[in-house]
Parts: sequence; structure tokens; C-alpha cells
Amino acid sequence: MTNDHVIVLPGGGYSRISDNESPTIVAWLQSLGLSANFLRYPVGADARHPAVLDAVRAEIRARRDAGADRIALVGFSAGGHAAGMAALAPGATEQERVDLAMLCYPVVSMMLDSHQGSRENLIGLDASPELRAETSVDLLVTSGAPPFFIWHTSEDPAVPVQHSYLLGMALAAAGVRHALHVFPRGRHGLNLARLDGDGDAVMWTDLAESWLIEEGWLAR
Repeated sequence: MTNDHVIVLPGGGYSRISDNESPTIVAWLQSLGLSANFLRYPVGADARHPAVLDAVRAEIRARRDAGADRIALVGFSAGGHAAGMAALAPGATEQERVDLAMLCYPVVSMMLDSHQGSRENLIGLDASPELRAETSVDLLVTSGAPPFFIWHTSEDPAVPVQHSYLLGMALAAAGVRHALHVFPRGRHGLNLARLDGDGDAVMWTDLAESWLIEEGWLAR
């Protein structure tokens, strides 16, 4: 029996850690029988790349040292970007390997002009095209990437759904196993999507649970 652990990376535009997506998500994962914690990664002036990537990798190493055989990341918005970077950026050691990633309304591309707050805090609005490419999750996908679960809403006004489409297309082109769900309605920052008006996005946790079963992380 493997010892699995999930690290949750909340959103906040790399300017803060959102309380909306930390203990609630950990509690949901634990209700499924998974070991989980959330990470307060560097934000604000401390978020400059590669500080966040280094912090996530350090947490992965710590969890492996504590006995975890497999590590999954669940990231929301900017935390989704941090999770994607940790799962895909080159240079990870065997101890820093990510086995599975779940990205929820994630920031993906630093090449796009949308969600400039995340880009400003992470790399600066005057970042070179090379640095913007190096921190664009979709441009880091290789055939060796772990499985991905991604969801978004098509009317997200803060992080346009184009971000998730770019990642989905990159994963498909590389032949990486993935699930991509886009719901027609819903604001940004839906968390578990349990409020009136959140629409069909309420289904994301059931879809994620089914996917985790298929990937061998939960029993049928």
C-alpha cells in the first residue's frame, strides 16, 4: 500500500494566500481518505521567481522525507500556476517529483496579458520574453509530465478560460493523460462551488473524485 500525500496551493495572485482555498480544500481531501496539508508559499515581494517554485519543491521533499511515496498537488488560480510549475519545470530531483496535479481555474501563461497581477508579483511586468516563456506552464509540458486534472469556467472574469485551454492543448500534443472540464457559468475563486449561483461547477469535486479513483489514488 502506497503512502500518498496531497499539498494544496491556494490562490491569491501571488500577493497573498487566499483563506478561501486552504482549510476547506484540505478538509474535503481528508474526507476522501487522503493525507493533505496546505502550503503558505512566498507572496508579495518574496514571490519573485524562483522563490515560489523553490518553496513548493522544499515542501515536496519534506513530505517525502516524512514517508510519502506519491505526492499530488492541488492548486487554485495563482496556486494552480505554482502547482503547474512544480509539476513541469525542469531541474526537479527525484525527491521533488510530482506524481499527479489538479489545477482549479489556474493561471497558466505568462505570455498572455490577462491576470497581470500574478505576472507582476512573480516576474515583473517588464520581464523578458524568455522569462515569461520559462514561467508559462503550457510551454513546459513534455511527454514525461504527470497526469493532470484541470477545471475552469468559461465566464471567469479574472483568469480567462484560455489559460486552461492552452494547458489542455499542450498536454494533448505531448500525449499526457489528463482531464479538462469547462463549466459555462461561475465567477473566479469558486472553491468547492457549493453556493447558489455557482452552477454546474458544483460537479467538479465529484469529477475529481472519479478521476482520482481512475488514477489509483482512491479505492472504488
